[in-house]
Amino acid sequence: MSADGRGVREADAAAPVAPGVLAVAAMPGTVAAADELDAGSADASAADASAADASAADADTASDQPVTDAARRRLPILALFAAQFFSLAGNAIALIAIPIIALQQTGSPLAAGVAGVFATVPLVIGGALGGVLVDRFGYRLSSIVADVASGLTVVAIPILAATTGLHFGVLLALVFLGGLLDPPGDTAKTVLVPDLAALARMPLARAAGVQSTVQRTASMIGAGIAGVAVALVGPMPALVFDAAGFLVSAVLVLAFIPRAAAASAEARAVEDAAAEADADASADGTAGTGAKDGFVAGIRFLVRSPLLLAVVLLVTLTNAIDAAGITVLKPVYATEVLGEPGLLGAMVACFAAGALTGSAVFGWIGHRRSGRGLFAACFMLAGAPPYLAMAAGVPLPVLLVVLLCSGLAAGMLNPMIATAMYQEVPDGMRARVFGAMTAGVAASMPLGALVGGFAVEHVGLTPTLIGAGCLYLVLGSSPLFIRAFGGLAAGAAASAAAGQRT
Repeated sequence: MSADGRGVREADAAAPVAPGVLAVAAMPGTVAAADELDAGSADASAADASAADASAADADTASDQPVTDAARRRLPILALFAAQFFSLAGNAIALIAIPIIALQQTGSPLAAGVAGVFATVPLVIGGALGGVLVDRFGYRLSSIVADVASGLTVVAIPILAATTGLHFGVLLALVFLGGLLDPPGDTAKTVLVPDLAALARMPLARAAGVQSTVQRTASMIGAGIAGVAVALVGPMPALVFDAAGFLVSAVLVLAFIPRAAAASAEARAVEDAAAEADADASADGTAGTGAKDGFVAGIRFLVRSPLLLAVVLLVTLTNAIDAAGITVLKPVYATEVLGEPGLLGAMVACFAAGALTGSAVFGWIGHRRSGRGLFAACFMLAGAPPYLAMAAGVPLPVLLVVLLCSGLAAGMLNPMIATAMYQEVPDGMRARVFGAMTAGVAASMPLGALVGGFAVEHVGLTPTLIGAGCLYLVLGSSPLFIRAFGGLAAGAAASAAAGQRT
């Protein structure tokens, strides 16, 4: 929830009941008394009956008004969730298609790793600048522009391949440009959630849970679509679905996210940024310089929070392994060991299905059970087993079950991290802090993709898989021994107490 608790209190407020709804139908004079009726008063009786019907209709309309108002309040956040779904489903398709295109064009795992570098370096740049740009140009506009531009860069890949031909260098450039546009759009959508949840009178914890479910569902469905499309028509046509997802996302935000709600969030961001700048000026003896220091302000906030800093460092290290896994190790395994590139979609979809289930399970019991022990267990189970199972050469059905179970553990991680973020970061600082976190956790991904490609090409797939699994076990167990992660237990206790109060 928000740091000041405003989101939860506003969200928990009951919808107002229109006063006097029942009184309208019972107003005196709408039905004439029986002893006043005679043959000569037929017209008057008809008029009275019409008045009664009109009163009853007014009563029905008035009774429906709260429902209509509630639906109108909920529409923006539902549209935002839908926009996130289509955008993230498109990203999941690209996640499958791009490495396979690189492998098919070059036949080199190292080339796939290079493509991974060009896909992940923009996440660092976009994360560093995205929060500042989103604050400067507005959340709603940033989301729309980012989605449209991302869709254009994606659809250019199959168009060029079908017409003039697609050089590997051009593919890398388009992948880089598309990756550069994703973080600002994602950040813009994320920071709109608390205000739209308040507008809908939806508890912020519930909105965060729905958002996590949408993300996992989008990954699962997008990966499934990509797997089927790659198997049937190839990876190039699959990217058309990706571009369509970005277009739908932009239309949903344009049509259904009210400017007023976005402006409210942006105004509060300006106020909180000014307060943060004043605090920094008091501490450093210098004056703030506005939006250009937004990224620095986000970094400074992270450094001041031991819990968030520890989470960022851990996720940064494990993201290096994950980048190697999704850009090199799993595509090479699906292509060379399983013999069908489209099975990469099945692998990713199984993991995403488990993550969706894990997110739902956490929403049910997580506020009572979460803490550093569960966090560490989920990290170890989410990362190591798939790599070790691939290294062992288990049958495909067994591998898919392992991925499903690992996804179950992974699905519990994001809500734990999101809860810590919402509790630690004030409303108006979220764009800057989330942008800094995005840049931080993505910083190691280019190196991970490149090292993964180099290792597979020069050491071999199986030794690289074993190394990735063992390293994940070591990193995943670190929250048990690092004091800063104790804040997860404190956050769980606060969440449980809030749940009991509500």
